[in-house]
Amino acid sequence: MAAYGLYTHIQANKRRSALLLIGLFFLVYVMVFAGALVAEAWQYGNAPLDFLVAKALNDLIVALPVATIGTLVWIFIAWKFHQSIIDALTGGHEVTRAEAPRLYNLLENLCISRGIPMPSLRIAEEPVLNAFATGLNPKQYSITVTRGLIDSLDDAELEAVLGHELTHIRNGDVRMMVIAVIIAGVIGFVAEFVFRSMFYRGFRVGGRSDGDRKGGAFLVIVIAMVLIAVAWLLSAVIRFSLSRKREFLADAGAVELTKNPDAMISALRKIENRSEMPGATSAVMEMCIDNPRSGFSDLFATHPSVEARVAALVQFAGGHDPGPLSLPPPGELPQDDPFPPVEPPQSPTQGSIHGTTHGPTHGPWGDAPGEPSQPQQGGDTPFLPGLPPGPWGPRR
Repeated sequence: MAAYGLYTHIQANKRRSALLLIGLFFLVYVMVFAGALVAEAWQYGNAPLDFLVAKALNDLIVALPVATIGTLVWIFIAWKFHQSIIDALTGGHEVTRAEAPRLYNLLENLCISRGIPMPSLRIAEEPVLNAFATGLNPKQYSITVTRGLIDSLDDAELEAVLGHELTHIRNGDVRMMVIAVIIAGVIGFVAEFVFRSMFYRGFRVGGRSDGDRKGGAFLVIVIAMVLIAVAWLLSAVIRFSLSRKREFLADAGAVELTKNPDAMISALRKIENRSEMPGATSAVMEMCIDNPRSGFSDLFATHPSVEARVAALVQFAGGHDPGPLSLPPPGELPQDDPFPPVEPPQSPTQGSIHGTTHGPTHGPWGDAPGEPSQPQQGGDTPFLPGLPPGPWGPRR
């Protein structure tokens, strides 16, 4: 069914994500079948191909409940401890309003404006510019931003980034990505286990060396290796497909929350080429606001390029692209800072902050106390009526 508008696109992506996750479970069973093929080839090296395949299918049926339970246990462990694992990799730590009032207030205002439960807030002490959301349920949802992002972005840009990550939570992207990464981890673990077992045994099948193999054992080994390679590749492709189009929706959601497409664009331009987190794994980078890739590796990128995302915001949100931006050194304001330092107020008897006196000062209600009365008509002073008697009049 075609999707029209932001919200129907979100619903369509959720349905596709659920189907893809079912596909990931199917890939787990494919890996189990490949392992069963290898095991039967080890045991019956001189048996025909159809016999080995039939035995492997029977092993799959027997192992199906165990594989399902094992995968669910893996998911449960990740459900409980994934945030601690991610914090250990990125150096993130939870902060309170007192510790990060600027960041906390921006996120809280966004949540209040849409009636969204407030996720926990974390800071990763890294100089790079990036952010990501994690969690599997409302009690676990969390947004992590790097120290470099906080120091380099102004309030409007930082609010746009928080809106982007908050949209990932609203859309269910975070839950889907975490589960996909967990199941893909299961597939990778099984694949590595099978390959290591094969190399450890030296590809000996049924007690015979390579030259003594008979029947379908050799073909079974080839089929198993192909299945493992295809399952691993498909799991990676599925993970990438869960994230790539969602970034456009998250950018659009940030604009919906902040009503400021230019802030989202300038934030992306500042993050561009400055987002690689050295301590994060590829799985963590897939959840970040930007996961830079170039050249051949761009074929497997989990995120569209900044150029494509900015172009979408310009076309559909009416934003303006300033082009690639250079950042000033830490602690310095940019040349076009929209909020320059405010000059201290001048003294009533001074024309500048350096103490230069320019004579008496006249307010809208008359002369300053202790100064001679000035004419109310003529010259540069407009006519003002005298003050009525009372607390506003001259003291008698």
